[in-house]
Amino acid sequence: MDLDRQGWRRCLLSGAVFVVCMAGTTLPTPLYGLYQEKFGFSALMVTVVYAVYAFGVIGVLLLAGNASDSVGRRPVLLAGLGFAAASAVCFLCADGMPWLYAGRLLSGLSAGLFTGAATAYVMELAPPGGASRATFVATAANMGGLGCGPLLAGILAQYASWPLYLPFVVHLALVAAAAVVLLRLPETVRERRPLSTVRPQKPALPPQVRAVFGPAAIAAFVGFALFGVFTSVSPAFLAESLGVHNRAVSGLVVALAFFASTAGQLAVGRIGVERSLPLGCGVLLAGLALLAGALWWDLLALVVLSALVSGVGQGLAFRGALSAVAGASPADQRAAVISTLFLVAYTGISLPVIGVGVLEGPLGLEGAGLVFIACMAVLVLGAAGYLLRRPARAAAN
Repeated sequence: MDLDRQGWRRCLLSGAVFVVCMAGTTLPTPLYGLYQEKFGFSALMVTVVYAVYAFGVIGVLLLAGNASDSVGRRPVLLAGLGFAAASAVCFLCADGMPWLYAGRLLSGLSAGLFTGAATAYVMELAPPGGASRATFVATAANMGGLGCGPLLAGILAQYASWPLYLPFVVHLALVAAAAVVLLRLPETVRERRPLSTVRPQKPALPPQVRAVFGPAAIAAFVGFALFGVFTSVSPAFLAESLGVHNRAVSGLVVALAFFASTAGQLAVGRIGVERSLPLGCGVLLAGLALLAGALWWDLLALVVLSALVSGVGQGLAFRGALSAVAGASPADQRAAVISTLFLVAYTGISLPVIGVGVLEGPLGLEGAGLVFIACMAVLVLGAAGYLLRRPARAAAN
């Protein structure tokens, strides 16, 4: 009993470290409007600054996504916290666009190191027989941390002094505390190898995975693209179209999408993996429709409802996609296939967001958003149609 209690304590502490790191990646979300006022850049540049984060994540996934399997979990996680701290320092020193780019890139490197390593670490620290609960801790820490970032920054920026500085000072303090906690936790990789043994991972897609990978990748792409749009441009829409200038409210709206994703992922256990992917596609369509209504009629209630529904859909679809792809993959290529799925997902969080920024000039924010929604709806309908026509083939592979 004491060993179980100690194991869960370590599991929860590692989850708390995970939360701190992921919160830093979304911390600037409600502050982009203030940076626009300070530096005078366009809405397009907001989306580019945001998308730089995804390029950092993709780079790490390709070059060092499996590093913690070789050198150990703690060294990789400590490096991730170091990048998180460096990102906060860049935002604190920001006096122009290069600092924002550097801060977002470092944040992406931090998330890229943490995503796989922290998930494995949380599960490995749990006591025997606790895999299901440990998966919940890792999922909640990942998405919950992403939701806590804009919520924390929005509250501090709205109700405290120094809105462009205090959120990052607080995060630096949290990162320091997380590093202390991490140093007190045990290493779980028993046979560690030198860093020189880490090799770049090539994307892999064996023939037996292709039937299920297509719809799974589309669902992941659309879900992450929705998160990208909510995180990068929803504060601007709330302020310009709805007159909502309260940064705490802007942060809360974004946070709701991430919190709802956690709920969607947890629901997969009851719904079942086979049904969660097509159901997630349907819920994503509903979220897109609600977002279109919010843009067309300028209704805050629809924005909030869209965040909740889209988050649930993303959670259902992504966990279903991940489970389906992992189950169809050969054991010796599973990690590479999963990395390929993450590459597609993080492409979704970058390129469509930049597209919205490009279209914002000629079409306005609402028009650009509606074009984005139409494109994403076509993709989701294609994936859902495939799953409905050939569910047996998708499940079998």
